[in-house]
Amino acid sequence: MTVKTQIKIDVTTQYIAAQSNPRQGQYVFSYTITISNHAPHNVTLKSREWRITDAEGKVTRVAGEGVIGQQPCIAPGESFTYTSGTVIATPVGMMEGHYLMHSNQGEPFKVAIPSFRLAIPNIIH
Repeated sequence: MTVKTQIKIDVTTQYIAAQSNPRQGQYVFSYTITISNHAPHNVTLKSREWRITDAEGKVTRVAGEGVIGQQPCIAPGESFTYTSGTVIATPVGMMEGHYLMHSNQGEPFKVAIPSFRLAIPNIIH
């Protein structure tokens, strides 16, 4: 089993109505991600890359070092959870991407972040 298949990603999202302005095409969403390490050794998250797509097909790419200013080292059996956010121009969108991680031997590998939906409540049944 490869290391990348032993890293699990769980995502929850929330619409932030108080910070959104639908009249101006600004829909704010937070997302909370938990990265769980089921590998037998430490892994370090070095960078991330996102593809954010709104309902009109506009794609925004975001890439950078770490997450929320950190490059967490996750021990075997441990998890790292963080919350971040994004703004899109439509009430529905999608996000997907990957993390670049390093094993404790320093070998780089990518872990896919499964596609997840951004949607204001009750817009999709």
